[in-house]
Amino acid sequence: MTQSVNIANDAAHIAAMQADTELRALRHRVVQAMVKHRYSYNFTWHGRPIIQFPDDVLAIQEILFRVKPELVVETGIAHGGSVAFSASILELIGGKRSVVAVDIDIRKHNREAMEQHPLKHRFELIEGSSIDDRIASQVADRAKGKSPVLVILDSNHTHDHVMEELQLYSGLVTKGSYLLVLDTVIEDMDEGSFPDRPWGKGDNPKTAVHAFLKQNDRFVIDKEIEDRLLFTVAPDGFLKCVKD
Repeated sequence: MTQSVNIANDAAHIAAMQADTELRALRHRVVQAMVKHRYSYNFTWHGRPIIQFPDDVLAIQEILFRVKPELVVETGIAHGGSVAFSASILELIGGKRSVVAVDIDIRKHNREAMEQHPLKHRFELIEGSSIDDRIASQVADRAKGKSPVLVILDSNHTHDHVMEELQLYSGLVTKGSYLLVLDTVIEDMDEGSFPDRPWGKGDNPKTAVHAFLKQNDRFVIDKEIEDRLLFTVAPDGFLKCVKD
């Protein structure tokens, strides 16, 4: 006999996990080491490097399955693993659903690999800066008449760039769907953790999210998702759209 899930009991365990100060301190040290050793580069999805923590992949799958978006907009393509991941979940859901992904530089070998991907009918790749008005206009055209629409931001991680992306793409997200801002964890890392990058403490996606939420009341941080994760690159980055 299948046992029913005790939601209240699960919530109690999750609350206890988040209240465990020793575990939280240990998690910080582990995440520091994971980033140092490029842990997120260890995994692929449908043969393409996904560059994500497994916990976040599972959480995003839950969100996609719950929302069942007609369109997913992604900024940041890299090797295409995240695009293939979103496309594969949409394929399982079925219907006319697709991904539109933007990157300032789609390398030839990555584009060729994605063009040969078995789920290529589920995604479109657009080359150009995600904060270029012409690119944003192309994405908006793809989103016309689509609902629900879900947006994932995972390109340049500086405050200014993410803030511009939030201004340009948040309006595409439909009520009940999500705006996912990845790599907000940069703010929680030790000073100097990213010496070869233009972002760091005080200048990253989380600082942009907090500034954005002060001027936009359509979104709230969905802590319930984050609290269930032990490891995530997106603390305060799971934003639920609560208004039209």
